[in-house]
Amino acid sequence: MKDEPQRHASSFAHETQDVAAVESTVRAFLRERVDGAGVDGVVVAMSGGLDSTVTATLAVRALGPDRVLGLGLPCHKTDASATMEASVVADHLGIEFKRVHLQPLLQGFEQQLAPDLAGEEPRGPTPTPDRARHNVIARLRMCCTYYAANRLNRLVVGTANRSELLLGYVTKYGDGAADLFPLGGLYKTEVRALAGHLGLPDPIVEKVPTTGRYPGQTDADDLGATYDVIDSLLYRVIEEGDPVDVAAGALDIDESTAQRLISMCVETAHKRTMPPVADIGGRSRQPTADD
Repeated sequence: MKDEPQRHASSFAHETQDVAAVESTVRAFLRERVDGAGVDGVVVAMSGGLDSTVTATLAVRALGPDRVLGLGLPCHKTDASATMEASVVADHLGIEFKRVHLQPLLQGFEQQLAPDLAGEEPRGPTPTPDRARHNVIARLRMCCTYYAANRLNRLVVGTANRSELLLGYVTKYGDGAADLFPLGGLYKTEVRALAGHLGLPDPIVEKVPTTGRYPGQTDADDLGATYDVIDSLLYRVIEEGDPVDVAAGALDIDESTAQRLISMCVETAHKRTMPPVADIGGRSRQPTADD
């Protein structure tokens, strides 16, 4: 890979006034969605990382701390430090924080289901048990988050950003599921800029992005590029409509890396859409507010 390009500063929200406008927009979005749904508040799954901390902070500024519940949802011993960091963030924000350990749920799930699937032979590429386990952990987290939200008459606020959503770097019906994504229109580098504007501690702002699947795992290792590279490329191709080779050349990014990243966006489109429905007798029309 070639040297990392400079960020697309003219279009990214890095100037103070631009970031302030983004904060105002997201806070208004949160208030509008929560008030419009007639619910009592929101639930945020908190990992102690950049995205969930920014999301929880904006939710508190938009709604007040009494309307925001933070959930820490560890599954392995390696999650302990992240959950502690999330607890510290929640305490600083003045919000209620609940810790729910997922290991008993995962064990029960695998004890009940995994033995029955042991003899099955999948067609096509064989998914690894580790991948299946990682996905079910993400879905158990979202199941718990929705359970809390339903019990308390709240909405689930997702923490995914635009970079992750475009690349499909989320688990379908796991962290890719929510009632709303306040950061879904912001690239990861913009979320980092917003975190600085919000005055979040440097250790959070500068934390190396990771999903925490195993010790030492990083997003850059999984994706094959840092978010500075990824965001600049996605912005040029997705937002400005540049051909991939043109964008790669302008940003001095290896073209094979650029093509692979854009292919990820195309191949994971199913994660960003509702499941397809068979069109029976032209019944594809959806009701509107005017009906």
